[in-house]
Amino acid sequence: MTARLSFEHELQLLKDNLMEMGLLIEDAIEKCMYAFKTQDEALAKEIILGDRNINDIEKTIEARCLSLILKQQPVARDLRIVTTALKVVTDMERIGDHAADIAELTIREKREPIYNLAKHIPEMAKETKRMVHDALSAFIDVDVEEAREVMKRDDIVDNLFDMVKEEVITILRDNTGNEDQCVDILMIAKYFERIGDHAVNVCEWTEFHETGSVNNIRIL
Repeated sequence: MTARLSFEHELQLLKDNLMEMGLLIEDAIEKCMYAFKTQDEALAKEIILGDRNINDIEKTIEARCLSLILKQQPVARDLRIVTTALKVVTDMERIGDHAADIAELTIREKREPIYNLAKHIPEMAKETKRMVHDALSAFIDVDVEEAREVMKRDDIVDNLFDMVKEEVITILRDNTGNEDQCVDILMIAKYFERIGDHAVNVCEWTEFHETGSVNNIRIL
């Protein structure tokens, strides 16, 4: 096998690992929302344990990237491919952490169910999951235009977060004794907002992957 074919083979394995990790974090997002809705403590614990699998595959991807750099000594665009994968996998791992954080709040929540108090959080969860899926697809396919479209959708998540804050203000104003629940609602909404931010980061690295620039600033 020639050096170029070996590089392409290793690169495909890297992409396969990224897709596998993407499926794991998408599944974690969906499950944490269902656990929050149903207060399913067993499912929440499953999500937290599953975060270990996400961390393990992150280490696998990092090792593969370092091996490619050391053995293949890529330059120019090939080097950008590997370095962006290292950046992207960090954001993906943080998404998995946030899903586990939401699961931990679900376990902690032993009071009156708060799902119905947080009307816009389910929509936030749905939108952030779509962003994560589309951001990773754009990265794998090196689709800069798709990445830019995903970045625009972060405004939707930010607007939903503002709506959640307004909901919380209204609940507190009514003085219904739900102060602790309101704190949890805000924390969960913030975790979803951060998941959207990490999806945007993936999109920005997709742009760098193709152009060598981030936010119109030339890096490599």
